[in-house]
Amino acid sequence: MRLHTMKSRFRLILWASLLLVAAGWLLAASGDEDRKQALLLTVSDAIGPATGDYIIRGIERAGRDEAELVVLKLDTPGGLDSSMRDIVKAMLASDVPVVTYVHPAGGRAASAGTYMLYGSHVAAMTPSTNIGSATPVQMGGGFPGLDDGDSRPSRGDDQNGRDAENDAEKDESAEDANADDDAAAEAPDAEENRDEARRGETAMERKVLEDAVSYIRGLAERFGRNADWAEEAVREGSNIGAREALEINAIEFVADNLEDLLEQLDGHSVRMAWGDKVLDTVNIEVIRVDPDWRTNLLAVITSPNIAYILMLIGIYGIIFELSNPGAIYPGVIGAISLVLAFYALQVMPVNYAGLALILLGLIFMVAEAFLPSFGILGIGGMISFITGSIILWDDPELNISLPLVFGTALVVGVFSIWVLGRLIRLRKVKPTIGRDEMIGMIGEAREDFERSGRVYVHSELWTAETTEPVEEGQKVRVVGLKGLRLRVEPVSEDADAVATRS
Repeated sequence: MRLHTMKSRFRLILWASLLLVAAGWLLAASGDEDRKQALLLTVSDAIGPATGDYIIRGIERAGRDEAELVVLKLDTPGGLDSSMRDIVKAMLASDVPVVTYVHPAGGRAASAGTYMLYGSHVAAMTPSTNIGSATPVQMGGGFPGLDDGDSRPSRGDDQNGRDAENDAEKDESAEDANADDDAAAEAPDAEENRDEARRGETAMERKVLEDAVSYIRGLAERFGRNADWAEEAVREGSNIGAREALEINAIEFVADNLEDLLEQLDGHSVRMAWGDKVLDTVNIEVIRVDPDWRTNLLAVITSPNIAYILMLIGIYGIIFELSNPGAIYPGVIGAISLVLAFYALQVMPVNYAGLALILLGLIFMVAEAFLPSFGILGIGGMISFITGSIILWDDPELNISLPLVFGTALVVGVFSIWVLGRLIRLRKVKPTIGRDEMIGMIGEAREDFERSGRVYVHSELWTAETTEPVEEGQKVRVVGLKGLRLRVEPVSEDADAVATRS
């Protein structure tokens, strides 16, 4: 009886323990479901197609997961205008607030990074970081068509100008009224020249500059930030640090780290496309989203030079495989390279006229090996190839190394004209082995026959057919081969003598 009671108590305790564990698990699960999430994206390199793809997919994922916000930890020297605009479009259209946080200390959000900071719902910086230098420039070359030294006065020029003004003020007391009038007349001209330098000198420069100014002012006005300084960052390339940016209302927060930023964000109201939203960041779960294999692959193949080389390898691999069926390796390598090149081209601003010129140039150079054009097709192909390579990208900041373009054009031209030409000439050489080798060989009849008999050709005894009578020991020439039977014709003594001499 006592043993039965102890068993009952043990079962009761076991069931109670299981119920407590189940209840705790359910409570934990419900707590996890209710807990807010923040997706953390990290960019510490130049802005390009791979970076744009990574950020845009992160924002889309935050929308699907109904996250509270997206934090973009940014440290960039700038990048492509087209990629930057795609990122800003995704930010503005996002249903989830995007917080751009310039971090770590010593980092920056220069050039394209400044536009991204202004295009996010919340702008924040770490102490000892800076933003600015948002003047549009070409990769490796200053403002499009404008020498950097002429684009705006340097600090040294400004200092020299102030020294000159001070000297002029000292001399004014000794000069007459006419000199004063001349100096006053020259001052507006100097100011007008400085304004002209700020606006750019050519029509294209003014168009690019004014477009960038209008774009960043629109972003600043949308989120109530300092539009005047944003314009100065574009026109003059100005830079400011975190504290100054907070003081002039270029950003909303200065935070030492991510935890500090999330604490400050709690209760902050942000302007979304559908209205205002108050952020709730208390006990928020931060989910770090690192670049995946796709982003890493894009980062490599979206380099203009790499994509260009992959495209050429793919094209010539396919050409070589088609001209030599069964080689396998050129076809496999070419197909893989071509697919990777097309994958890169789909996310890059490709000028299809440039791509068409490259293909046309390759066709012309290959055709030079087949057609007697006396070099016209080859030269025209090289010109088309080089021109297409230079204008291949629509974005002015994307360019291919000119030594690579000219070197590749030279190699491709030599390969197409000389190597393929040699292959064509080799095809015209008479075969030295196989069935075709037998045609034209001289043999000797081993018996008299009018229709069919035996002949000795190529150190072998063959059955042969003829349309003319043949005598034993007479020379015969092979004119055809059908199965294992030769078709021959008698050779006259004169022809035999000529064949012997040759």
